[in-house]
Amino acid sequence: MSNDNQLIGLRKQKYKKLLAMNVQVYPNRVERTMYIKELIDQKDKLIETNETVKITGRLKAMRRHGKIGFGNVEDETAGIQIYVRKDVVGDENYEIYKLYDLGDFVGIEGVAFVTESGEFSIKATKVAILAKSLRPLPTVKEKIVDGKKVRYDEFSDIELRYRKRYLDLLLNPQNKNIFIQRSKIISNFRKILDNDKFLEVETPILQPLYGGANARPFITHHNTLNIDLYLRIATELYLKRLIIGGFERVYEIGKNFRNEGMDKSHNPEFTAIEIYQAYADYNDMMDLTEKLMSQTAIDVIGTDLIEFEEKKINLKSPWRRATMIDLIKEHTGFDASDFDYENIKNFCESKGIEIDPNAGPGKLITEIFETFVEAKLIQPTFVTDFPKEVSPLAKTKPNDKKIVERFELYINGSEFANAFTELNDPIDQRERLESQAKLRELGDLEANVVDEDFLEAMEYGMPPTGGLGIGIDRFVMLLTKNTSIKEVLLFPQMKPEEISVKKKKKKKK
Repeated sequence: MSNDNQLIGLRKQKYKKLLAMNVQVYPNRVERTMYIKELIDQKDKLIETNETVKITGRLKAMRRHGKIGFGNVEDETAGIQIYVRKDVVGDENYEIYKLYDLGDFVGIEGVAFVTESGEFSIKATKVAILAKSLRPLPTVKEKIVDGKKVRYDEFSDIELRYRKRYLDLLLNPQNKNIFIQRSKIISNFRKILDNDKFLEVETPILQPLYGGANARPFITHHNTLNIDLYLRIATELYLKRLIIGGFERVYEIGKNFRNEGMDKSHNPEFTAIEIYQAYADYNDMMDLTEKLMSQTAIDVIGTDLIEFEEKKINLKSPWRRATMIDLIKEHTGFDASDFDYENIKNFCESKGIEIDPNAGPGKLITEIFETFVEAKLIQPTFVTDFPKEVSPLAKTKPNDKKIVERFELYINGSEFANAFTELNDPIDQRERLESQAKLRELGDLEANVVDEDFLEAMEYGMPPTGGLGIGIDRFVMLLTKNTSIKEVLLFPQMKPEEISVKKKKKKKK
């Protein structure tokens, strides 16, 4: 039998002893009069009044000397020492205390006092078990390397932390702050938009057709209707239906799902906010993006100057705005403004860019930008005026039909937002979606599909509209200074454990 199994066995024996004493090991409810942080903040008053308090939390340390015991109890706000005497709590209650294990959830009733060693504590008058931990918590181990403490226990293993996030949060409590910050960021976005008279709405996650982005979907099946459905890749087309229906300012915060690769900045499910405003264009969306992100940085972390990966990133508005064509010329010296296919193709070949035989000049221009420019955009930069060929849902510029009014926001070499002056001409929209459908037939699995219901809705008339999508996860990464999306997702998608173990064994060989 392994050591772990022996320890679990001992804990189960204690569980049975508690049951034999008619103790409710997992009671339905417990009374708590205050959080531990509140207790600490009021310690002088509580010592003076000798007021009885009731706290709850997880037992993180315990030591017993005959008829006297000490322990440390933590809730989500703080931790405190408990002091337990047999002659105070009584024989039966002290037996419950003796059956405590590290990791148990416990309830302590008592009075505040200061020990002879000067430590603020709770002198227990009654103890209770609230939930028995049948598995021992992993031990946090440290060693000194070059004069510094270094963790070497299993929960310094990144992959294990993601798989068992509940233990990661217990053993690395500093990581809880990431998710507290994440919650505050999302709340702040809501506050700003609600104050600007935007309405938060919800649209379907299961959709008969997917659209609104170039991506491969997840497919599922509805048994009762006997139809295939798709997990949404974007909320765009349903939010536009609401603009058509008469709502002028709407937004949705929620999960999107894309059946694509995984890396440090991509997870199959991710959180985005999409915003649509009638009688606005992509310039208004740039202003709104600056406001949302700059103000949220100040409200949540107290500054709009971010030190990230040894770079100082300034989120203070206004941010740079530059066209894709101008940025390519700035970083490569190549001028693609004439959209001459042969000229652009020759440049790509000379630089070793792989050429899709079905790609037109607009797609090749985008490839040049992605290869030579985007990684160099460290400070917030709105990359504007994309080729029409890669933007089937955006409106063309009045003076150049090859270009659309679209921007992507880049910070530290990564895309954070995407926005359009939305195409609202149903004839033009149909032609573009049908062109996308032809690309699908040629093998482009990420091309848009023709959504007849959406096209019918557009034929009833959609006002001039600006639309914006922001990746929540990447913005959280920036503000919390994390380089992996898995650090800011409570439960990121992971490879099956047996596959991961096999890969590690191969590496060792």
